[in-house]
Amino acid sequence: MSRFRAPWLLVSLCLASALPSVLPAQTRMLRSPSVSAKHIAFAYAQNIWVVDRAGGAARRLTSFQGETQNPKLSPDGALVAFSAEYGGNTDVYVVPVEGGTPKRLTWNSAPDLVQGWTPDGKAVLFSSTRETFGPSPAPKFFTVPVEGGPETYLKIYRGYQGRIAPDGKRIAYRMNNSWDEERRNYRGGQNRPIWIADLKTLDVETPPWTDSKDMEPAWLGDVVYFISDRDGVANVWSFDTKAKKLAQVTNFRDYDVKTLDAGAGAVVFEQAGYIHEYNPQTGRSQRLNITAAGDFPWMLAGWKDVGARVTNLALSPTGKRAAVEARGEIFTIPAEKGDVRNIAPSSGSAERDPAWSPDGKSLSYFSDKSGEYKLYIEAADGLTPPREIALPNHKHYYTPAWSPDGKRILYTDTDLKLWVLDVASGQAKVMGEDPWMVPARTMNPVWSPDSKWIAYARHRNSLYREIVAVNVETGVAKAVTDGMSDAVWPAFDASGKYLWFLASTDFGLKSQWLDMTNYPFETTYGLYFAILAKGEPTPLLPESDEETGAPAAPANAMAGARPRGEGGAEAPQGGVPQGAAAQRAPVTVNIDFDGLASRIISVPGVATRPYTKLQTGAAGTVFLSEAIPATGTAPSMGGQVLHRYQLRDRRAVAFLNGIADFDVSHDGRKLLYRTGGGFGGGPGGAPAAPSLFIVDATGAPPQAGAGRLNAALRAYIDPKQEFEQIFNEGWRNQRDYLYVPNMHGADWPKMKAMYGALLPYVNHRSDLNYLLDQMGAEIAIGHSYVRGGDMPAVPQNTGGQLGADFVVDQGRYKITRIYDNESWNTDLRAPLAVPGVDVRVGDYLIAVNGEELRTPDNLYRLLDGTANRQTVLLVNDKPTAEGARKVTVIPVASDQTLRSRAWVEHNRHVVDSLSKGKLAYVHLPNTGQPGYTSFNRYYFAQQDRQGAIIDERFNGGGSAADYIIDVLQRDFDGYFNNVAGDRVPFTSPSAGIWGPKVMIINEQAGSGGDLMPWMFKHRKIGTLVGKRTWGGLVHTADTPGFIDGGSMIAPRGGFFRRDNQWDVENVGTPPDIDVENWPKDVAAGRDPQLERAVQEALKQLAAKPVERAMKEPPAPEWGKRKP
Repeated sequence: MSRFRAPWLLVSLCLASALPSVLPAQTRMLRSPSVSAKHIAFAYAQNIWVVDRAGGAARRLTSFQGETQNPKLSPDGALVAFSAEYGGNTDVYVVPVEGGTPKRLTWNSAPDLVQGWTPDGKAVLFSSTRETFGPSPAPKFFTVPVEGGPETYLKIYRGYQGRIAPDGKRIAYRMNNSWDEERRNYRGGQNRPIWIADLKTLDVETPPWTDSKDMEPAWLGDVVYFISDRDGVANVWSFDTKAKKLAQVTNFRDYDVKTLDAGAGAVVFEQAGYIHEYNPQTGRSQRLNITAAGDFPWMLAGWKDVGARVTNLALSPTGKRAAVEARGEIFTIPAEKGDVRNIAPSSGSAERDPAWSPDGKSLSYFSDKSGEYKLYIEAADGLTPPREIALPNHKHYYTPAWSPDGKRILYTDTDLKLWVLDVASGQAKVMGEDPWMVPARTMNPVWSPDSKWIAYARHRNSLYREIVAVNVETGVAKAVTDGMSDAVWPAFDASGKYLWFLASTDFGLKSQWLDMTNYPFETTYGLYFAILAKGEPTPLLPESDEETGAPAAPANAMAGARPRGEGGAEAPQGGVPQGAAAQRAPVTVNIDFDGLASRIISVPGVATRPYTKLQTGAAGTVFLSEAIPATGTAPSMGGQVLHRYQLRDRRAVAFLNGIADFDVSHDGRKLLYRTGGGFGGGPGGAPAAPSLFIVDATGAPPQAGAGRLNAALRAYIDPKQEFEQIFNEGWRNQRDYLYVPNMHGADWPKMKAMYGALLPYVNHRSDLNYLLDQMGAEIAIGHSYVRGGDMPAVPQNTGGQLGADFVVDQGRYKITRIYDNESWNTDLRAPLAVPGVDVRVGDYLIAVNGEELRTPDNLYRLLDGTANRQTVLLVNDKPTAEGARKVTVIPVASDQTLRSRAWVEHNRHVVDSLSKGKLAYVHLPNTGQPGYTSFNRYYFAQQDRQGAIIDERFNGGGSAADYIIDVLQRDFDGYFNNVAGDRVPFTSPSAGIWGPKVMIINEQAGSGGDLMPWMFKHRKIGTLVGKRTWGGLVHTADTPGFIDGGSMIAPRGGFFRRDNQWDVENVGTPPDIDVENWPKDVAAGRDPQLERAVQEALKQLAAKPVERAMKEPPAPEWGKRKP
């Protein structure tokens, strides 16, 4: 028998290698546990599972590729409520604990997140941003019957995570959501204590609290259990509401406790990817051994179309092939004949930035297949192993370009250093740098035709950019421009005689990229070139048509024939001969820096425009792309116009429209361009599908669609391998791009190992974001958002809203308010307030699209699928179909902007009433363009008032609001008289409000909304009223995205004061007068923060009235003669 053992063993090993890997003893990345007497429900791989209380093999209740989350077992343990996006929106569902078809309970187009149950098990508690009032949607609580029906608002104006007490009389909750839930050691304004509110009186009590992050409250009897990081790591704590006793329950020192729930005499919580159970009777907790095994079809390896992720175009030297990067793969695409090649296929690495060698035989690219980015050089056919070249520093790299002689490759890195690598030796050295990190990388280095020089743009201390030329042999760099204009995009002419570039003399305030003061200005650039050698004449000398005495051409000569090139070949229009002479003739570039400034020529015939890129083609030919502002309706979402300028013609022509990017071949004869590919252009906000084209760069402008590359870019994607690459890239990006080098004290290699231990358990792209967010949270910084990625497809959300409030009356939905703000404003379209739509407050909604509406049916079920579509309503002034009238309306996808504007207008009228017309009210939704627009619209329209209330609550940030602060700080210096009316004089300056200013702040204002009140206070403009702001004052810029379209931000700059102390980040801006908007007051229709701000402004106005002349002095008599 022994002679059969070896073959059988071999077969066994082969079979084993073909089987899936053995599941681990227990599964991690288990999230959001909930407990009943017999079961624990939890989320894993964005699906809902249940397991026996003792642990073991879990059963799967859902098998959906989208997100399902927040499972909550009913009090009797029979049902699981959860939130899912089956219909494209996050809504509330219930499913029996034994399994079955989920039942949908909500349809509103706002996200609905399950929080728990009412104690009787008849309704599900959820939070939702529906019917919110601020510009930043703030969630609040609702219940919905498990049998279906209309939702009930709990009359608590803001609430995020909450559970109703077993007696049904109280709710423990977080009063606000956090902009970055995973952020560790956070101590800014969005940290609030757990609020415990009486549901009848709305009175609130809180556990003892200083500044910790307290989350996830849950009840057992009269004890509230919650998560708190008050000891440095998020652990479970308890608060006995009767004994008023606070106690720490767990004492983990590694991973934070993430989520928590309680019921059936136990507390369950998520920590280190495991589920733990705590028994209050014994005071002990145990980690449960749970296995969640299932098929995850979205995790199967397979072929995917990756064309939507095309970036970094590179055209081969003679235009025969295009190389592109797409989803971390490098493809080459034939212009006409042949197949698409993926020259370095691998899901487990990112290949980026292809560049052709000048002979077209090789491609270089950067790849992280070794764990760090290195340079690889590979044969263009991709059939031989690439050469790997280790680079001197571990960074991210950009803008590779081969020298025309093929001996060197230039590139730039994360730190804006310019490197030149010797291809033969693989050695690289620094050749230059840009000393200022601004959001856009604009060095754009280029080679001279003779490979002796590199030109690039760098910032001066003025933050204007200058063009610099570097001698490659000596390393000496000298400026070509003088810094009195903003000069960018250098490019050597193919002749070697000229250096082209773009320059702006109206750059001005745009140089201060973070400041709001640059908003109203558009920067335009003109086309220039420098004549490099002394004695070289300008190619733009005056021309004059004169008779030369030469005989006229024969009558039968071909009209428009081009001159002949070498060998009789007809030269193309750009002056580049075909055939053997197609290669550019060798040139020598001489740069005489002495007197170079006087040899810079402003090119006539080229209008100054917002150009975005410049590249040279054949000798004397330049291509310039011009940004076209997006209208929101054009298919290109703006796109760019590509202009071509030729010295021969001395004029620029529009060569292409609607492009996104372009590249010119080395010989100048072909041009590759891309259209589409911008985010938001496709269905559901997906990237618009890009198209690639190769066209003749020397002839007439091509016809639309000419030269299209008919190639499908497909790659074999293994999600597990790709997830590992993304995880590593996220870790590296934080290391390489964070604004300070010490990682805020985090042991970054240790964090990679700690959170990397959970990576094998990630079976959904959303869970990868969750893991990355936890790892990034160890740095303890704001703005480090983890977003996006290639999520499994879900249906599009098409739920409609009518912009109205309803109550249930006699089994019908009765309209109690119609939001009708500014019907002339297309951004504030109110479906029921359109002229001609006969619907009024007090009317009943009888039917929608022919389907009768009665409770317990849900109004939003009938409005599902109606967004932006004609919808027929049957309405009546009584709750019956008899005598009802039909109206056709177009529901909106969200009525948030309508409600927000109504809140602003209500506040403005309140201030006007309380101040008896003395004070203006201005709300600033952010410090971006909408905030700038809002300020200009509302502030100056009320400059007849004596003081102002500036409300920046819920401010979403943006820029540094220096413009707003400058205007608020302004005082007038004198007057100019007014010859009309009552001759009330003009102030000088005339635009402003000259009395007291009070700014209202809250914890939902941050970033630019942190800085604005800080500046307001620092400059002593006025008083701050409200609550401490978020505490997130770092800026974000240029962190590379992930290969699948996701991102993990590494903040690039932090704020510190003039006394050299960091400030605001992780602190927030505190108020001068602390005022809370308690639920009881808001439910009564009050806004204590607004009221207190008005009171303070009026007090200051009474103490110091505005001193403004209301009439001019007696007229001067300068013309009067002495007697």
